[in-house]
Amino acid sequence: MPTYPQLPQSTLPQADWFARSHDEVQFAYWVPNVSGGLVVTKLPMQTRWDHRANVEYARIAEDNGFVAALAQTRWFASYGADHQHEAFTLAAHLLSKTEKLHVITASHPGLWHPAIVAKLQATMDVISEGRSCINVVSGWFKQEFTGFGLPWLEHAERYRRSEEFIRILKGMWNEPEHMFYGDFYQINGAPMMPKPPHQVPVFQGGNSKDARLMAGRVSDVLFMNGNSNAGFSEIIDDARAEARRVGRDERELRFGANAFAIVRDSEEEAVETLRAIIENADVEAVKGFGEAVKQAGQSTHDKKGMWADSSFEDLVQYNDGFKTGLIGTPEQVADRIVELKQVGVDMILCGFLNYDWELEQFGRRVIPLVRERERELESRRLTAVGG
Repeated sequence: MPTYPQLPQSTLPQADWFARSHDEVQFAYWVPNVSGGLVVTKLPMQTRWDHRANVEYARIAEDNGFVAALAQTRWFASYGADHQHEAFTLAAHLLSKTEKLHVITASHPGLWHPAIVAKLQATMDVISEGRSCINVVSGWFKQEFTGFGLPWLEHAERYRRSEEFIRILKGMWNEPEHMFYGDFYQINGAPMMPKPPHQVPVFQGGNSKDARLMAGRVSDVLFMNGNSNAGFSEIIDDARAEARRVGRDERELRFGANAFAIVRDSEEEAVETLRAIIENADVEAVKGFGEAVKQAGQSTHDKKGMWADSSFEDLVQYNDGFKTGLIGTPEQVADRIVELKQVGVDMILCGFLNYDWELEQFGRRVIPLVRERERELESRRLTAVGG
């Protein structure tokens, strides 16, 4: 592992939601900017992917308790997503059409140069007055690289490149002229003006050991695939330990959990909806996705990367969202979210079958219950402290 200089310390103001996230769990949603929705199923769904619908969803979300939206990035068809809106373009559009919502743009090192992304994000931050974020995704879809004539790196190397990518982002944002000499990128005294007027939160995806350690060193938020409490705890503990090892305050690091939410009036109805999604799965698309991602989990030295132990049913939601367990009544789902918060999860990244009505329903029926439970927990904590 190369020795890098200390990350520059930002003196810029943080987003309010980021500062609050240790006290209140925050909510984000997947932007459906690719066709096929958030599950690989032939079950009819009320979810649209065009830019007008996404503006509607963004406005609904910011009015109903969501602080952020994640625009995924796809270039080639996978998991049935044969049409895709480019993430940076759509993110800028959503920022221009909203007032409070933060938009997280996914970006692949190797397909984008970090200095260009730093400039894009700085401009988006200026225009949106501090509502732009970046999600650095090391990549699992080999064809998106080789199809564009670009090299495909092995797992550990992809994460080493991503770490350099993030170091350059933060250097460009916080230093008058940034210099960086790594194995993948070289920056020779590059200026960048204007700087972003706010700290741009850097999200990162990954479950593997490489991802955990990288997050501990350089990232602000680690997005994790769906998991059990034990699985989440292991990832969080590893990332925090690495942050301490490199002399970083572990409280600088937040954790997000992917979750596919099915909220219904009864638990039976929610479970039946899940069953219908899986029974109507697009078998060919799910198997194709499984073939494309199986090396992502198995190519790590400890075999603990994303999708390493995902079943066919898990892969119907392509980031293992069923595993997180947001399936049931509003009360059951709120209880589960508070449980995840106590495990160490700071943000829930939601996907839905029917964005046309479930996004608003979740904000109206679940988020207020979570806030009630958080207040109750805090009241009990203060009572216990007071003796």
